[in-house]
Amino acid sequence: MKTTISTAELADRLGDPALTVVDVRPLAAYNGWRLGGTVRGGHIPGAVAFPAAWLGSGDDAEIDRLLDEKGVRAGRSVVVYGYDTDDALDAEHGLRSRGITGTRVLAGGAQAWAADPALPLDRLPNHDKLVHVDWLREVLDGGRPESAPEGRFLLFHVDFGAPDEYAEGHIPGAHYLDTDWLEDPTDRNRRPPNALEAALHGLGITHDTTVLLYGRDTEGHASEKRPGRRAGQLAATRALTILRYAGVDDVRLLDGGYDRWVRDGNPLETDVRDPELVGAFGVTVPRRPEIIVDLAEARRMLADPAAALVSVRSWREQIGEVSGYDYIGPAGRIKGDVWGNGGTDAYHMQHYRNVDNTMRAYPEIAAGWREAGITPDKSVAFYCGTGWRASEAWFCAYLQGWQRIAVYDGGWFEWSQDPVNNPIAIGQPDGPFRGVS
Repeated sequence: MKTTISTAELADRLGDPALTVVDVRPLAAYNGWRLGGTVRGGHIPGAVAFPAAWLGSGDDAEIDRLLDEKGVRAGRSVVVYGYDTDDALDAEHGLRSRGITGTRVLAGGAQAWAADPALPLDRLPNHDKLVHVDWLREVLDGGRPESAPEGRFLLFHVDFGAPDEYAEGHIPGAHYLDTDWLEDPTDRNRRPPNALEAALHGLGITHDTTVLLYGRDTEGHASEKRPGRRAGQLAATRALTILRYAGVDDVRLLDGGYDRWVRDGNPLETDVRDPELVGAFGVTVPRRPEIIVDLAEARRMLADPAAALVSVRSWREQIGEVSGYDYIGPAGRIKGDVWGNGGTDAYHMQHYRNVDNTMRAYPEIAAGWREAGITPDKSVAFYCGTGWRASEAWFCAYLQGWQRIAVYDGGWFEWSQDPVNNPIAIGQPDGPFRGVS
């Protein structure tokens, strides 16, 4: 049996519903970074992402579930590709050991495909805003990788009220950023423009600073006294959204955050670094007010068929079994919203993450949204309890190049305080999306 397939043969079969093409390279390469000697970044159109490293993760049941979900199963025609032929052969062997036979390997891999300008590639439009660990390591070592910062560069360890977490170990060169400096603790909304500008001044950030954020998700659960302190990547995307709203032009996220950095064997430091103060921020705050909407605009969107107010919450929150937070009493959802999925509780986002806590492959996120009627031609505002999960969903849409996207800052916390003027629904919603508790 022939075990390889040429680029020409595969090109002729693209779009075949009986075929699954599997990209086993790291997700950064799939998203669009030029890695492994490829001259163009991105993935073969229609390919699913399944990094080879996942095959050795140890959770066999979860890996088998993911493979089946992605259409990598016995009885289907499966083509595997990596950077070249050899690394794909290793991954193919791992698939065969799981009973997925009849697989073929793309001869020459992504290198051969990308080298032919006539062959198409798809990629995440703003993939450079989701940076990978190897990129950061090269930048910190003084290198100039693809999409390296052009000017001032600042790295921040982000969390919520836990400076001791930063002090006990952080990525070398990182400063500390507490989300309370950007949010009002009374309602968790972004702070007013003058307070935001003061915070940015104290952090040493100007509008043209390249800012890279990350958080730590190593441990913790929703019953902790301050569970948000262990939802670091959520904290980082919340800060990212507010910085972008304020006017920072180049804000990025480290995919997988602190945990991925440590898992890859990189060093930490305990030095507490104070940012160098700067002069004026450089633009009027907020420079991009459309990124965050408030109550009146959320109400307007509910009445607009060309808009979608999207709930990024757990299923139990959505149907009103729980409020999701110890400081929010009422349970339910905004009547007329659309459920965009989230995770198991207010501090996890499994629907948007992979098994290694990196961002889920963007075509899968987009497909889920499309099923629920959340599409880029609409004006879309994401909401959750107080803005953190909504910010991560906003960032996913921003990476995909969606133009009319926002976060409803008040979220369920604000909406639920006035049920007379703000309609609330409880129970199973209408529509195609169904969740699990």
